[in-house]
Amino acid sequence: MAALKGDPSKEGIFVLRLKVPADYKIMPHWHPAYENVTVISGTANIGMGDVFDKTKGVKIPTGGFGYLAPQMHHYSWADGETVIQLHGMGPWQLYYLNPDDDPRKMTARD
Repeated sequence: MAALKGDPSKEGIFVLRLKVPADYKIMPHWHPAYENVTVISGTANIGMGDVFDKTKGVKIPTGGFGYLAPQMHHYSWADGETVIQLHGMGPWQLYYLNPDDDPRKMTARD
């Protein structure tokens, strides 16, 4: 992940670029502000709800755009290696519905 502009934890505009491997999953979560997603390469998938279910997702191909309203519960995954760009207004945060799904809390032995 790279911050192209701003800091999502602070007031103001931010732009992030993320590269994820094939089959990467982001478990159900929500954000306090709008999330705007542009797929730079690959295919991103977004599903709505509290439970991860690939049968209920929507594919966003290369060049596609999606956005999510504040507090919308959603999850995502990549079909192949995928690069996405996120932009919005900070402060912005990611809250997992199940705190055990948060990879930021995993230790080296996990």
